[in-house]
Amino acid sequence: MAATGLWKYGARRLAAALPILAGVVVFTFILMRILPGDPAAYFASGPNATQAEMEAIRAKLGLDRGLPEQLVLYVRDLFRGELGQSLTTGQPVARDIATRLPASIELTAIAFLLALAIALPLGVLAATRPNSAIDHLTRLVATAGVSMPTFVTGILLIYLLYYLAGWAPSPTGRIDVFVGAPPRVTGFLLIDSLLNGRLDRFLAALAQLALPASTMALFAIAPIARMTRASMLGVLSSDFIRSARALGLPGRQVLFSYALRNALVPVITTLGMVLSYMLGANVLVEKVFAWPGIGSYALDAVVTNDYAPVQGFILTVAALFVALNLAVDLIYGLIDPRIRLAS
Repeated sequence: MAATGLWKYGARRLAAALPILAGVVVFTFILMRILPGDPAAYFASGPNATQAEMEAIRAKLGLDRGLPEQLVLYVRDLFRGELGQSLTTGQPVARDIATRLPASIELTAIAFLLALAIALPLGVLAATRPNSAIDHLTRLVATAGVSMPTFVTGILLIYLLYYLAGWAPSPTGRIDVFVGAPPRVTGFLLIDSLLNGRLDRFLAALAQLALPASTMALFAIAPIARMTRASMLGVLSSDFIRSARALGLPGRQVLFSYALRNALVPVITTLGMVLSYMLGANVLVEKVFAWPGIGSYALDAVVTNDYAPVQGFILTVAALFVALNLAVDLIYGLIDPRIRLAS
C-alpha cells in the first residue's frame, strides 16, 4: 500500500512537470530566433558569400519559413526523437549530446559527492558547537564559496595547483593523452576503466577530475553547509530533543537518529537545488578545463549561432531538472509519508 501511494505521488508530480518541459521548448525556440545574429551568414562560405548562398543555407535550416511553422516542425521532430543537426560538428545533435553527456554527468556527480562529504559534517559540527572555531570556519567557507564565481575559482586552482605547485595534471580534458581512454562501454571513464581492469586509467581519469570537480564543489559546499547548520540548530533546540536527552539516551543516538533525520527535509531541498544549479553551471567550468561535456558544446554553439545544439542542450538540462526534482519529491515521501499523503 505504501509503495502504491509513493508511485501515485510520483506520477502526479511527473504530470505536473510536463507543462514545464513544454514551456521550455517554446521559450527556447523563440529565444534563439529573436537573438541577434544570422547563422546563415556565419556558416556561409567566407565573408564574400553571395545572398543566394545564404538563402540556400536558410532554406536548409528551415529559417525561410514563418515562425509558427518552424515551431510546429520542431515539435514534430522532437516527438520523433530528433533534435536537429549541428552545423558546427555536422552530426545529429542527439548523437553529440549522447556522446558528451556522460562527461558532464561524471564531473557533476563527483563534484556533488565531494561537496556532500565535506558540507554535511561541517554543518553538523557547526550546529553542535555554535560559536566555536569549527562554526566560524564553516561560515568562512560558506561566504567564500558563494562569493567567488566558478570560473575564477577554476583559474585560481589551475594557477596554484598546476602552474605553480605542479601537483595537478594538465587541465586539458578527461584523461591524459599518454594514458589513453578505455574502450567505451558506458561513457563514464571511471566506470569504463574499472570494467576493463585498468587501474592506471582509472587513476588518470580521477586525477583529471580533481581540479574541475573541486571548482564546482567549492561553490556547492556553501549552501549545503549553511542549510545543514541552520536546520540542525532548529531541531536541536526542539522539545523532543530535550526530552530524549532528559531520558538519558546516548548523545550519538539523539544526534543521528532523531536530530539529523528530522533536519534532512530542508537539507534535501537544498541538495536538489544545488545539484540542479550544478548541472547548468558546469558550462564555464567545462570551458576553463577543456572538458568535452554538453556545456562546452552548447557554449561553442552559442558563439556560432548554431540553433539546434543550444536548443538540445537546454531541453536536456530541463529534462534532468525534472527527473532530479521528481527524485527529490520521492525521497520526501520516503522520509516523511505525511508529505505524499497531504498532496
